[in-house]
Amino acid sequence: MSRFNKDGGREMPELNTSSLPDLIFSVLFFFMMVTTMREVTLMVKFDRPVGTQLEKLARKSSTSFLYIGRPNDQYRSQYGDGTRIQINDKFADQEGNGQENVYNFIMQDRADMAESEKPFYTVSIKADHATPMGVITDVKQTLRKAYALKIVYSANKKQE
Repeated sequence: MSRFNKDGGREMPELNTSSLPDLIFSVLFFFMMVTTMREVTLMVKFDRPVGTQLEKLARKSSTSFLYIGRPNDQYRSQYGDGTRIQINDKFADQEGNGQENVYNFIMQDRADMAESEKPFYTVSIKADHATPMGVITDVKQTLRKAYALKIVYSANKKQE
């Protein structure tokens, strides 16, 4: 039978950390390439309407946002006091027909989307509570022509 030596003379070898900075920078580079930062400068002011039956948006990656309201104070002198539609960082009606620009935006946004995300494509309308229903109806008709049939309205939860 053999005997085990328990005198503790052996030491644990040190961990080689020379490749650790390379690994950290490659992971950092991966996250920088994959992450998308989407920030929109709001050019319209909107006070969300109040709702009672609200649900959270499931997939924000396949959602486009349309902002509808009156221009902020800094844009009011340039664009007037009427209701405007904002797509990303510009007004939809600042270059020609606003509904045509909404249509073109939706078609381009869907074309840029991955094929697996297209069935989940949703348009979120963030409109001011005082927006005339005619503007909302026009936007809905334009979205229908662009085959964007999933529409979500943004609202705040009703306080009881």
